[in-house]
Amino acid sequence: MHDAPRSPIDPGDDHAPATPAAAARRFDVWSALRFLVCAFGLLSLAYWGYLTWPYPFPALFFIVGAPLFAALVWFFFRSPNSPIETDVVGKTIVEVALVVAAGATWISLGHPAVGLVFVVVAAVSGIVAARRETA
Repeated sequence: MHDAPRSPIDPGDDHAPATPAAAARRFDVWSALRFLVCAFGLLSLAYWGYLTWPYPFPALFFIVGAPLFAALVWFFFRSPNSPIETDVVGKTIVEVALVVAAGATWISLGHPAVGLVFVVVAAVSGIVAARRETA
């Protein structure tokens, strides 16, 4: 019965707002680089936990816990769909902290070149993403 008159406050599927933001999302080289930077950062934290701590208990805690904590912090404060509204400065602080943490893992493992390259690539990726968000 779609032809029946409806109240303006009556919930219905034909009054659902369109989401142009979801339709406007596009996949390009910068999005792919951004995904790779995030994935490499999480894998870096897990690898650090694997190599740094003795295996049975502390290692498993850090192999799973460090990337999980970083992903949760990113989701709550930096994600485009985050439940906590954060301003640009807060998002920048969170992202810099996560990138520095992932870069520091490589420095602590004795590979400073990998950490430096990661930080530079992540910084460029973050700057491009921030410019796109504010445009």
